[in-house]
Amino acid sequence: MVMRVGGIVSGMDIEGMVSKLMAAERMPLERLQQEQKALEWKRDSFRDINSHLLDLDKMMLDMKLTTTYKPKQVTSSMENAVTATASSSASNGNYNIDVQELATSEMQVGAKGIEADFRIDVNNAKEHTFYTYDDKGAPQEHKFTVKEGDSLKDVLKNITNSSNGNVRAFYDESADRVVLETTRTGKYNEDGNEITFGEDSQDFFGKTLGLTGEGLDVKAATNAKFTYNDGLEIESRSNEYTINGLQLSFHNVTNGNARLSVNTDVDDSVDKIMDFIDKYNETIDKMNGSQLEERHRDFPPLTEEQREEMTEDQIKRWEEKAKSGLLRGEATIRDGMYTLRQSMQQTVSTDGAFNHISQVGITTTKNYLDGGRLEVNEEKLRAALRDNPDDVFKLFSNDDKGEARGLINRFDDALDRTRASIERKAGKSTATLDNYSIGKEIKHLNDRISIFETRMEKVEQRYWNQFTAMEKAISDLEQQSSQLFSQFGDM
Repeated sequence: MVMRVGGIVSGMDIEGMVSKLMAAERMPLERLQQEQKALEWKRDSFRDINSHLLDLDKMMLDMKLTTTYKPKQVTSSMENAVTATASSSASNGNYNIDVQELATSEMQVGAKGIEADFRIDVNNAKEHTFYTYDDKGAPQEHKFTVKEGDSLKDVLKNITNSSNGNVRAFYDESADRVVLETTRTGKYNEDGNEITFGEDSQDFFGKTLGLTGEGLDVKAATNAKFTYNDGLEIESRSNEYTINGLQLSFHNVTNGNARLSVNTDVDDSVDKIMDFIDKYNETIDKMNGSQLEERHRDFPPLTEEQREEMTEDQIKRWEEKAKSGLLRGEATIRDGMYTLRQSMQQTVSTDGAFNHISQVGITTTKNYLDGGRLEVNEEKLRAALRDNPDDVFKLFSNDDKGEARGLINRFDDALDRTRASIERKAGKSTATLDNYSIGKEIKHLNDRISIFETRMEKVEQRYWNQFTAMEKAISDLEQQSSQLFSQFGDM
């Protein structure tokens, strides 16, 4: 910063006079800065609405799922033994499940006496092979290499890592023995163990790790065995099994039938639809409110000097008025709101019981100032979901084109168009100024402000030059006067 001292000769407050002159000169600059701030507020208001639309967008997937309209609830008479979930295709009713055996994994517990601190000798320092089995019972080869001096920990880690996730190898310190176990349940190798060793590796796994011969304890893998509805006997390699829309989970044997009861869970459907309606109304309120706000043109953004003269409460109240109505009349918001509202009010051509949202108890409010908020007759919605869940699904989520397209799919299309339109106007938080229209306006103002500030520096320098010249002229005049007075004094 340049330090200037004026008024020494004239006694005038030159700095104060220049400041006042520059304050007048800067008035157009302040208006540019206020215009810039108003544009930034406007952009942020657009983005705030877009964030509400994004929250709605995140709900679209759930609103398209069959389970939203036809969720099933399953209760079990033996929850400690059998539980289940049901897809929307599962028929309501009772199902009997008798679990005789659970699926288990294989565990090979080696002979005792393997020292934890042993090291690989030169005879075993080479590549070794073991096998697991695929779904068809074919052997899958796994190779690993051990080096002379490797520890037991190194060897077991190599076995585990080379198994493609099929085997765990660890050391039982309490009994000094190595343990191998399969990570999956079920019988895949019908001719023997689930983990077998290559011919050249028999000595390594047997003599070195104690996993063959005397002292080896093998707990064989087993398949789950159960009877469905007292007539269909089934084996499964897993304790999970899907049949007739039921995803069964076995936790224990049943000692007789466990009864599973399947019912449509209307409460869950209503909750999900109501969550969507609430978020929809919240978004419509936000968009509609932006069009109803009063515009206070006598409250422009505050300059820094003005802010310094006001309290925090005064600033807050001023800016509330300054930000009010910034989006009023914006076609992007007005048209987007209309598009979203219309997408939910159109007729859907289906072969079901419903072709309009009002038929399932969802209508717009009677007050036109609400902007198309939805209200729900919950009793009517529950009845539709209870009696015709398939038709409610078609009304909302029919994945088709044209007049048969479901309301949620139409709404999602409208939502994407509206969000894209707002982003063209106001961009995303990561967008550069060149990528959206308001950003280009802000950039143009930035350039004008930069040019104006450069000009202000020159204007200020000119004022100082003029006052400096005045000071010099006064000084010269005083010297001349002094010389004249001295000459008159000598006469």
